[in-house]
Amino acid sequence: MTAINDFIDSEVKNNGVVLFMKGTPDQPQCGFSSQVVQMLDYLGIEYKGHNVLASDDLRQGIKDYSDWPTVPQLYVKGEFVGGCDIVREMFQAGELQSHLAARGIAQNGGTEA
Repeated sequence: MTAINDFIDSEVKNNGVVLFMKGTPDQPQCGFSSQVVQMLDYLGIEYKGHNVLASDDLRQGIKDYSDWPTVPQLYVKGEFVGGCDIVREMFQAGELQSHLAARGIAQNGGTEA
C-alpha cells in the first residue's frame, strides 16, 4: 500500500462519515461537491471533509482506492456509498437517511412534517 492509500484507508475506517470532495464543506469548489454537502448539512450529519484539490496524490489516490472515477465520494462507516448522483437519488428516496440510521449515524435535521 502507498502512503496515500494508507491515509485514505485510515480516514474512512476511523471516521463515521467522510466526504472526499473538491473544496471544503464550508467552501465547496464544484457543484457536485456542493450538492452532497447541502444534503449532509440538511440532515445534520457530522462528517469529515477532505479537499482533493489540495493534493494531486489524494485526488488520484481516492479514485484508485474506490475504483470510482469521480469526486465527490461519500463513505459511511468504512463503506463507499457513492458519488453525487447516487447520494442524491438515495437522499430523494429516503434511502440515505435509513442507510445512515442503520449504521448508527445521528441525524439532527431533515425531518419533514
